[in-house]
Amino acid sequence: QLKLVESGGGLVRSGGSLRLSCAASGVTLDTYAIGWFRQAPGKEREGVACISTPAGYTDYLDYADSVKGRFTVSRDNTKTTVALQLNDLKTDDTAVYYCAAVSGPLILLKLCLTPNEYDFWGQGTQVTVSS
Repeated sequence: QLKLVESGGGLVRSGGSLRLSCAASGVTLDTYAIGWFRQAPGKEREGVACISTPAGYTDYLDYADSVKGRFTVSRDNTKTTVALQLNDLKTDDTAVYYCAAVSGPLILLKLCLTPNEYDFWGQGTQVTVSS
């Protein structure tokens, strides 16, 4: 069964950067849509970024408006990890960050940032941004 493990979280100052990784075991991730989500205290879980590669098509990427231009999602060459580069971090980015996966044919691309579309979830990694 697909298992996802996030890593790379930590404590950084405002304006700093982190690189989060989502590592898969059991399967490669190229046939899955991979989403990054975050949940801050007192807030609903929100979609941050996603990547999906339908067969015969180029990568589809989407980002929350609040992170566009600052965060970048990518898949490595082995197709076993998906990274989320977080740049110019702000205190409002503080949250637990999760990666999630769903089989590509089971999700509409426009729902790529919708948490309830995903079947497999990692345990989360804490990102804390101090002022």
